[in-house]
Amino acid sequence: MNFQFADEDREVAELARKILEDKLGNDRLKEIEALDPVFDRETWSALAESNLLGVAIPEEFGGMDLGFFALCLLCQEVGRSVAPVPIYASLVLGALPLARFGTPEQKEAWLAKVASGELILSAALCELDSSDPLAPSTRAKSTGSGYRLSGEKSLVPAGGQASHVLVPATDEDGGIVLAWVDMTAPGVKSEPQVCSDRQPHVHIALDGVEVSESDLLGGADGRDCLRWLVEHASAARCAMQLGVCERAVEMTSEYGRERVQFDRPIGSFQAFHQRAADAFIMVEALRLSAWEAAWLLSVELPASEAVAVAKYWAAEGGQFSAYACQHLHGGIGIDVDYPLHRFFIWATRIEHELGSAPHQLEKLGAHIADKGLPEF
Repeated sequence: MNFQFADEDREVAELARKILEDKLGNDRLKEIEALDPVFDRETWSALAESNLLGVAIPEEFGGMDLGFFALCLLCQEVGRSVAPVPIYASLVLGALPLARFGTPEQKEAWLAKVASGELILSAALCELDSSDPLAPSTRAKSTGSGYRLSGEKSLVPAGGQASHVLVPATDEDGGIVLAWVDMTAPGVKSEPQVCSDRQPHVHIALDGVEVSESDLLGGADGRDCLRWLVEHASAARCAMQLGVCERAVEMTSEYGRERVQFDRPIGSFQAFHQRAADAFIMVEALRLSAWEAAWLLSVELPASEAVAVAKYWAAEGGQFSAYACQHLHGGIGIDVDYPLHRFFIWATRIEHELGSAPHQLEKLGAHIADKGLPEF
């Protein structure tokens, strides 16, 4: 069995790494973090000019149509560079479900603009009073020609830059409605939220927001479509966490060779070896589980359990490795002038998003209780 990435997938990762490393050094990141919002438009334009924003968008709309696996490789590179660009929001939460389930009119109106970087989309999967993205507390009341949405959404990534946000809501019959909400529509109120990773998020309050049938994400049952979106979003976040943590481990290895104490590089001490090795093992567990989940989704095979396992390692392994790397750096690990701190705050943010480690274990336990252990 060939476990190597396809040539076109590797080329996407290599091109993305070159652009991001060229554009985003430590000094440049400091400059961007002083902006409001924290958004590097120059790097965003460079990614658009390389057509990387169209990596999973069909060719008829100006994309490369390389699929979900290539998009996950792009997310990994964004994590390695802790790049302040809305790849996850616009491409994973927005363009991905749009390309799969959107109506012809929606695709025609938005996909080419997403690929060119002209338009940013997002989705609102988090709520303050519901920890399950598949059971939104936001309400959708039928109006005959559409729905009226009421409720609140929290931590919407790039919500302040997005023209439209995909909003899941529960209708009067207990079904799921997925609607594109214009962020300038009457009844929509958004406020910036401060998040641990410094990336721009907003809180959205929906007060009887009217959406028509043409605003609904078409082509599938709302519940199935939302489950599809959450699984793909979780897998993409795992790939991004992989990039964050593998780069943190690399930086720690470099630091261990350069930092001298008692006339020896600190990387030569046994305690350093053991801690760094544990972090490395955690990252490799995340790597294997993340790519399995991404591959299963890319070939449209059942992946619920694989995604839960990958998200467990993204949470548990990601937190462990990021903390270990910061610990091994000593005091400089928490110095905000030194780049490592960004990897810690990104890893912590991704750890809890779309279900922490205990949530994933609970999900896997319920699956085992329902269906039993797999046979080997």
